[in-house]
Amino acid sequence: MQHKRLFLSITVFMLICEFAKCYTVEKYSFLMPNVQPSIPELYLCSPVKIDNENTYYIVGFEPNATMNTAHHIILYSCSTPGSAEPIWNCGEMSFTESLFMTIASPCQDSSEIIYAWARDAPELILPDNVGFKVGKGSLIKYLVLQIHYAHIDKFKDGTTDDSGITLHLTRQPLNKLAGVYILGTGGGIPPHSVEYMESSCEISENKTIHPFAYRVHTHSLGKIVSGYVIRNNKWIELGKRDPLKPQMFYNIHYNGTIKYGDRLAARCTMQSELDTWTYVGNTNNDEMCNFYLMYYVENEEPLSNKFCFSSGPPKYYWHIDGLINIPDREASTL
Repeated sequence: MQHKRLFLSITVFMLICEFAKCYTVEKYSFLMPNVQPSIPELYLCSPVKIDNENTYYIVGFEPNATMNTAHHIILYSCSTPGSAEPIWNCGEMSFTESLFMTIASPCQDSSEIIYAWARDAPELILPDNVGFKVGKGSLIKYLVLQIHYAHIDKFKDGTTDDSGITLHLTRQPLNKLAGVYILGTGGGIPPHSVEYMESSCEISENKTIHPFAYRVHTHSLGKIVSGYVIRNNKWIELGKRDPLKPQMFYNIHYNGTIKYGDRLAARCTMQSELDTWTYVGNTNNDEMCNFYLMYYVENEEPLSNKFCFSSGPPKYYWHIDGLINIPDREASTL
């Protein structure tokens, strides 16, 4: 199968000028190829191959979707996509009895989440001179669009979907390279309870990162998601939000940097009125707990380690991990 090439459909749309230096920003619409989801809770993936003769910097993300159609959208970067097909089932739940479709993960290797969208969040424009480097000189050779179709009623009459993301790109070299670090958990939430789903990891690479945006994600039981950087046992808030509001990237609350030896921590405060346990999983009836931290580095590559996941409750909590001075009340209130 011949993958689409990124540069074929790029169109110029604006000129950015800063301090007498101007560069062109272009648009590329990365959309689902008129798919017709036929099973609830379906995850579909579609790839695009990036022109490896040119270097591009993604400087903005413009969603083309509504929460009535897509539960969420994730944009992965890969060195190799999970399938050579133009579309495949990329959820953990396999519908082999009902779908004549390849089942594979979004990426075969070197995967990174560079953008995520849900709940009618608006576009995201990165700070000046910050971009995700893709194509020539980058390990990112493909982008994979993943859409979670939780409900399919609107497709029963034959309607198709072309939801996706319009990428804003420039070929102007940028010295501030963006990355995303994700904190999350496994675990379960007991019935009729308030539960804390917590994670924490130390930065083990000798790099200085500049955080500038954060995003939170849970399903329906989430009440508050908060993130922190811990330095010398002092907790500094990065951001906290109600996860049932638009799940966009918000400006970070912290103006400083994060360095080797600092620790990142996140908590999802969950409240269940259900009569059964709820576990972390992919469907709308399961739960998730994620805190996305978007950052940039200057004149070096982003972090190699991109994830921090704990086993979650009842096996993992901050205090079990030996953390002290925990802002217990602040982490669970707005």
